[in-house]
Amino acid sequence: MNNPALSPAILLSPVENGYVAYDTGADRLHELNPIASLIAELCDGSRTVEQIRAIVGPLLPDGRAAEIDRWIDEGIEAGLLSKSGSLSANARSLEPKELLELAKRLRDRGKVRTAFVCQQRAAQLAVNDAKAWKYLGELAHIIGRRDDARSAYEKYVALCPDDAEIRHLLVALRGDAPPPRVPDECIQQLYRKFSAFYESNMCDELHYEGPERMRNLLASVLGDRHDLTMLELGCGSGLVGMELKPRTASMLGVDLSPEMLELARERKIYDRLEVAEIADWLGKNQDQFDLIVACDTFIYFGDLREVMSLAAKRLNKGGVFAFTVERGDRHPFHLTDAGRYTHHPEYIRELAPAAGLTVARMEEGFLRMEYGVEVISLFVALTNENPG
Repeated sequence: MNNPALSPAILLSPVENGYVAYDTGADRLHELNPIASLIAELCDGSRTVEQIRAIVGPLLPDGRAAEIDRWIDEGIEAGLLSKSGSLSANARSLEPKELLELAKRLRDRGKVRTAFVCQQRAAQLAVNDAKAWKYLGELAHIIGRRDDARSAYEKYVALCPDDAEIRHLLVALRGDAPPPRVPDECIQQLYRKFSAFYESNMCDELHYEGPERMRNLLASVLGDRHDLTMLELGCGSGLVGMELKPRTASMLGVDLSPEMLELARERKIYDRLEVAEIADWLGKNQDQFDLIVACDTFIYFGDLREVMSLAAKRLNKGGVFAFTVERGDRHPFHLTDAGRYTHHPEYIRELAPAAGLTVARMEEGFLRMEYGVEVISLFVALTNENPG
C-alpha cells in the first residue's frame, strides 16, 4: 500500500475527545475517537502503514493492533484517506472563498457545526480577512465553543478595532469585569443593522412574546384604568406600544437607535418620539407619567439602581413602572456571552423599596427563543404606592 494520506477534501476540527472530520466533496461529517484522530494526524503521506503501526500500536490494548489496518482501510473506503493516484474528482482542497460560501450554505441548512468546521479552515487560510474571523466567531458562539469564539473575535478585533459590538462581546468571553451597562455605540451599531429585519427576526423566527405578556401583566395590575399618560423606554419599533395603545391618552417613546424610531414613527401611534439614552433622558426630563414601560430594554443594563430611581421620580401618584429582565441565577446580575445582562429576582426586590416602589407583580415567563433555547424573563410591575 502507498503511504496513506488524509484526503485534501477533508477538514479536521478538534473536539474534546478527538476530531470531527468533514468531507467537503461528499458533504459528510465523521466523528473520530482519540485513536482514529491520531491515525488521521499521522496519515500525512510521509509514513508507511508499518510506521503508523509502530507509533499507534503501543497505545492499544494487547491484541488490538489489527484495528490500525482496519481503520486505515475503512478510512480509504469512506474517502477520508487516499493513496497516490486514487483521488476522486471531488477530493481537492477548497479555496477560502469557496469554504466561506460552503459554510454559509451549510448554516442555512441548519448544519451549523459543519459550517463551523468549514469556516475554521477558511479563516486559517485567509488570516487577514476580518470578515472570515468574525463569521467564525459567530458560528463558534452558536455551537457553544466559547474559547474558539473568543479567539476568533480577538483576531477580528485586531483587524477591526472600532467594532463596538464585538469589543463588548469580548468583555464577557474574556471574563473581564462588566460595565454597568452596554456602551451606547454598541447598541447603536447593533440596531443600525438589526432594524432592517428586526420584526421578522423577533416575531417570526424567535417567537417574541414580550409585548403580549407585558399587556397581560399590566391588565392584572391596572384593572380597568385607561386614558393613561405613558412613557416607553427603549420603544424600538413600537411592538409594545401597539399592545398598550388602547389604555393610553398619550404615548411618548424614547430609544437610542434612530433607525428603530423610524420604524416606530411609521406606526403613527406615538405622540412623541425622541432619540436619547434613557437614563440620561430620565435625568433631564421633568414630565410625569401614569405608566412607564421598558420591555426587553434592561438586557442592556447591569446595574439598575440609577434607571429605577430616575423612573420612580417620573411617576404620578399611583403610577406603574413595568419592565422585563432576563432571569438569571447569579446575584445581582451577570453579563452573558451574548453580551446581555441577566438579573436575579432578589435584586429587583432589593432595589424597588430603595427607589420608593413596591413590587405589585413579578412573574416568570417565556420571552423568545435564542439558538433553539427558550429565554425566560421576569415580567415586573412596580407601583409607587402600596397596593390596597
